[in-house]
Amino acid sequence: MAIDRIWSYAPQVAAAAERDLTGYTVVAADGTMGHVDRQADHFGMRHLVVDTGVWVFGRSVLVPAGVVTGIDHEAQRITVSCTRGEVKAAPRFRIDSETMDPAYLTSVGDYYHHLPPHEATTA
Repeated sequence: MAIDRIWSYAPQVAAAAERDLTGYTVVAADGTMGHVDRQADHFGMRHLVVDTGVWVFGRSVLVPAGVVTGIDHEAQRITVSCTRGEVKAAPRFRIDSETMDPAYLTSVGDYYHHLPPHEATTA
């Protein structure tokens, strides 16, 4: 996957991603991660901010649009191509202003771009 594609929804989910995804459950390859707190598209870097609840000690994580493999509006569920551990190991998201920081977003994109591929799943 090209690094710039990490910030774009895959063609099979792009149309579904045009709706508001706030509140949708996010499911990784190995289990539920949390729910979408908000969507953002700063500097052409589309991503989701996911509230992990108690799973990662109440912190939020940033998930680039390119790892989304499925969106099920009826079930309000989003699937992603990475594991919970990979998301947890991503550059730490601390404050909301980081979604406006191009250097932080670039580090997140670089991290997800270099993850090993997982078997594709769909919502």
